[in-house]
Amino acid sequence: MFKKISLLLITTCMINSCQTQKALGVKVYETSAEGNKLTEITKFSPQESAVQIKILPEEQYQTLLGFGGSFTEASASLLNKLSQEKRKKVLDGYFSENGANYSLTRTHIASCDFSLSNYTYAPVADDMELKNFTIEQDKGDLIPMIKQAQSISKEGFKIVASPWTSPPWMKDNKGYVGGKLLPQYNDVFALYYSKYLEAYKKEGIDIWGLTVINEPNGNGNNWESTIFTPEEMTNFVQHHLGPQLEKDGWGDVKILGYDQNRADLPKWADTMYKDANTSKYFDGMAIHWYESTYDYFPDKLQYTHNKAPNKYMIQTEACADAEVPHWQDDAWYWKKEATDWGWDWASAEEKHLHPKYSPVHRYATDIIGCLNNWVDGWIDWNMVLNRQGGPNWFKNWCLAPVIVDENAEEVYFTPNYYVMAHFSKYIRPGAKRIGFENPDKSLMVTAAQNPDKTIAVVIFNPTESPRTLQLNLGNHNTTITISKEALQTVIIK
Repeated sequence: MFKKISLLLITTCMINSCQTQKALGVKVYETSAEGNKLTEITKFSPQESAVQIKILPEEQYQTLLGFGGSFTEASASLLNKLSQEKRKKVLDGYFSENGANYSLTRTHIASCDFSLSNYTYAPVADDMELKNFTIEQDKGDLIPMIKQAQSISKEGFKIVASPWTSPPWMKDNKGYVGGKLLPQYNDVFALYYSKYLEAYKKEGIDIWGLTVINEPNGNGNNWESTIFTPEEMTNFVQHHLGPQLEKDGWGDVKILGYDQNRADLPKWADTMYKDANTSKYFDGMAIHWYESTYDYFPDKLQYTHNKAPNKYMIQTEACADAEVPHWQDDAWYWKKEATDWGWDWASAEEKHLHPKYSPVHRYATDIIGCLNNWVDGWIDWNMVLNRQGGPNWFKNWCLAPVIVDENAEEVYFTPNYYVMAHFSKYIRPGAKRIGFENPDKSLMVTAAQNPDKTIAVVIFNPTESPRTLQLNLGNHNTTITISKEALQTVIIK
């Protein structure tokens, strides 16, 4: 039952008019630095001055695809080292209705940095018909993780799949790391995606979308990559990948271009969406967040949306990178002590984009900022890592929302897990982002109306003071409070 938080009828009388304000039925869930973890809040202590937040369901924006994380060989191999009970606890936490109920996910096509080793599905050089294509490497860890998640998820989830590199023999440097796809292999690389879709379908796994390549600008020649310019990727999709998938019966599989950081979005959008021919096979743009620890680049997101309003824009990767996880230390995730790759390696002119940050603040700020600037879905990186921040063949340690000690059989749901759940659990696929008015710029707000007509309002208070909020929807309102340094999801029925 939804509790009537506001019990008094408030009569607002104006000259020549008088409108009766009715109580608004809500449920409120909070995660806070003080210890709440998606805790339902039923008692409030309103202050005299309240921030008036107006919800405007008549203002409708993008339709949301969902939220979630990524299936990686690293995560899957760790789950295989846990007992069935602990393994199920993690996957229930992500995919059950009682958990975060993830609805949009990603996985890698052949190896990535969060694999146990380098591998390709096409191991035989110059196998132009890919007769030796095999996904055998994925059958031990990765595919079982996906299939168990499928068995848990009641509504199912979409999967976006991304190659980090073409098979090395197709590239000019013949290596997993760096290099460019040689033109004579354009068609066979296009066939590679089709073979992947077919092989996974035989395993009972349908792939909803593909990105052309992960991080086409490169990653400093550190782990698997293949370099594409915007023009090269657009040509590859227009003349090779799109026609190949169409011919092979995969025309409904979405093709997402780019798949890297946001500052470069305009030049990629200008090239991909230049005209009807260049944009024909692109269903949208994939983006990452690693260019800044605080800036979500709203101007770049707006530009990309305006360039192609009917195309998707999906956040396909984000994590607290270049960090070894802090174990069973919730407080650390709320402190501005984390550093990213740019703390050490960014150029002088970009250094300001990489200050220390709070992982919780960064996640909440970026997700809300993305939603309010036309992003259709938001996918985190690894679902599970160990206390080292791996396994990772390159030793590129990172955080995940769930950390496990595979030797001690212990599982730690970090505060970032609860941040993700504030969105994934309560904003469901098919929800429409809706309008709101928020006069207090120290608070971040977003709102969406679900297919069942419930409204989810997510509020982030990064300040050191609790705040009183009055939510107004038509002639209904309620007054609630949000703790200092807290994230709330308010469900309005």
